[in-house]
This record gives sequence, structure tokens and C-alpha cells, in this order.
Amino acid sequence: MMSKRLACIFLMLVLTGINKISLAYGYPITDPFEASVLGTPKELKAKMPDKIDIKTQQIKVFEDRITPAVFWYNENLTFTMATQEGAAPLIFIIAGTGSNSNSPKADALLRIFYQAGFHVVALGSPTHPNFIVSASTNSVPGNIQEDSEDLYNVMQLIWKNIRNDVTVTEFYLTGYSLGGAQSAFISKLDEKRRIFDFSKVLMINPPVNLYNSVNILDDLLISNVPGGLDNIDEFITETMDQFSAFYSSGNFIDTDEEFLYEAFKQFKADQKKLAAVIGISFRISAAEMYFTSDVVNNEGYIVPKNLVLTSTSSLTDYMIVSLRISFADYFNEYFYPYFQARQSDLNKQALIARTSLESIEDYLTSSKKIGLVTNQDDFILAPGEIDYLKRVFKSRAKIYPNGGHCGNMDYKENAAYMVDFFNN
Repeated sequence: MMSKRLACIFLMLVLTGINKISLAYGYPITDPFEASVLGTPKELKAKMPDKIDIKTQQIKVFEDRITPAVFWYNENLTFTMATQEGAAPLIFIIAGTGSNSNSPKADALLRIFYQAGFHVVALGSPTHPNFIVSASTNSVPGNIQEDSEDLYNVMQLIWKNIRNDVTVTEFYLTGYSLGGAQSAFISKLDEKRRIFDFSKVLMINPPVNLYNSVNILDDLLISNVPGGLDNIDEFITETMDQFSAFYSSGNFIDTDEEFLYEAFKQFKADQKKLAAVIGISFRISAAEMYFTSDVVNNEGYIVPKNLVLTSTSSLTDYMIVSLRISFADYFNEYFYPYFQARQSDLNKQALIARTSLESIEDYLTSSKKIGLVTNQDDFILAPGEIDYLKRVFKSRAKIYPNGGHCGNMDYKENAAYMVDFFNN
């Protein structure tokens, strides 16, 4: 028979093995680009209610603002809301770069937190055309401190409009990608103004330094499209033709994550193509941002000064030009000159520093109500930045081994952690 000593060793090994299995992370996609494009396989998503009374509402932010005719549909700011029948916490969600309040990721978070019993208000990103036109003070997005001020202003207006219709026990705040970084700046702002007194704040896959992250995304396009920027149109056309043919050959209802997952398995897309797809997606969002800002401010950067565009004007040529503009171009030729004109002694490095979490590091280190969720393989983080996050947040950081950039956000384990962060 086995001795007591050997039995104890055996039991310890078994328990250690069980512990390793129970702690293993189950998100299945290990390639960061693939995870970011495909998201979470349908069967592994967090359970979310299909039928929710989600209200898409609009609010007038600046009563005296004249909206350019070409943007007539963006005169008012759009936000999305779902509320409980009784008293509950209210959580604000801030969308990522180029996304509106009803984007797929913002919608997934809304459903996750509504299912958990929260009132939810989702806001679009200050980099989305709707926000640039209707709610940005200067309509020059990218200065995270000023953009966060604008978000905070909008949140106050929304709360003023809905406060008689919902019973709120406390306020929470979260955001993903750029919205994750902005949530920290908003939280710091609220420490002084005490409008919401946020009980907890969760940053999801934030950039550490916005300048670094945007240049990484730009490089994904420049380095991975075959033939470089001159072949963008051909690459997009070829990719879309492949997708269209595959969609027509299957029994797909929509071009959702399930369709993308099956399509990429069929095409066996390599890492360079996936990186290029991510780069193109970002460049399209950035191009819309550059164009919108230029038109609103009449700067003459893309559209000739004083040229009035209407709802019937062709925008094709302007978008072609916009797609050719890198973030470095935008920063050096448009963004930096705008802010330097307001502060003559401002240099580029100081402006870049303002877009970094390092500018509020003392607050992030000391504020125990702020938590972080990110992935070890998030490619928008420059070398050394994941270690920076670990050092600043310590036990308040939840870092998963894989998932790319926001690819695992609605994975059931991630969703459970996010809900538990606010509930406990």
C-alpha cells in the first residue's frame, strides 16, 4: 500500500493539477491580431439578454452652435441608454476610437452591465464625427485632457435630463481602448468637481501613451498592405470580394463575429493580412476624424477654406485625400499647430506627454477605486508599457495572457470579472 507520505505528495500533485486547470484562461484565440478581428466565438460569449429596451436618444450640447450643412444629421449628440425599473447603480460607458455609442463593443458592454442590474448610459468617442460636430468644444480631437472635459460636460447634461426618471444608488465609470484612458482622466476631474463621486472606475485595454499607440496602428497598415499605401484600394477591394463570395456561398444572416470567424478559417488569413485589416479599420476612422475636424473648423487642411459642402456634395475626393494622411501627418501639420497657436511656448513633447497616462500617474497610483483590465499581447502598447501598467496598478490590474486589443472583452470570464469588480 502507498505510504502516508507518498499519499500526501500524490494528493498535493493532484490538487496542484486541479488548481492549474481551474485557473487556466479559456479564451481560445492566441494570435493577437486574429483575436482583435474575430472577437469571441459565439459559444464562449457572456450571456447577454437579447431583448432590452435600449433607447437611442439625442441631446443638444451647444445651443448656439451652427452645424455645417454637410453634417446636418450630427447636429445633436447621440447616446444610448438602458435603465432598470427600480433603484440601481448607473454606469457610464465610453466607446473606443472612432466608435459611436451603439458600436458592437459598446453595445456588448451595455448588455453585460444591464444584465448585472445596472442602469447604463453609453457615450460615443470624442473622435467620432457625431461627437466632433455636436459636443466637442474645439472639434480638434486627440487632446485627451480636453476631450475628457467634453465627455464630462456631456455626462452632466445627460444626468440632468434623466435624473427624474431613474433612481440611482451610486455612479460607476468604464471605457474601452481610448475610452478606457479617458475614463481615468474623467475620474480625476470628478475628484475636484464632485458631480458624480464615482465609486469605481474600470479601464479596459487603454493605451498608455496615445501618441505611441496611434503610430503603432498606423504602422500596421503601412507595413502590411502588399505594395504599401498605393495599393490600399486594391487590397480593400480584393478582401471585400472574398468576403462577399463566401457570404453568398453560406447560410449567414449577418456579417457578425460568427461570419468573420468562419470566413477567416476558410481564407486561412496570415498575420500580415490580419494586421493590415486592423490598420485599414483604424485609418478609415482616422480619416473621418480628420475630415470632420477640418470642415467644422474651416482650417483648409483637406477641404479648401470657405468651401461650403452640402448634403448633396460629393465627398469621394476628400476621403481619398484623408485616407492618405497618417497620424504623424495629422499631429505635425494640424493638431500641434492648433494647440501651439493657443500656447506659444508649447513644444511637441509636452503635448505628447499630455496624451499619456503618465501625466496622471500619481493619481492612478493612489486612487484605489480605479482598476485595469488588459491583455499581455495587446499590440497597441509599446515596449515596456505593459510593465508600466503592472507597476502603477499592482493588484488592481487584471492582465490576461491573450486576447489582443479588446478581442476578449465579451468573453464570459472577462465579463464576469468586470461585473464582479463593480459589485464587490
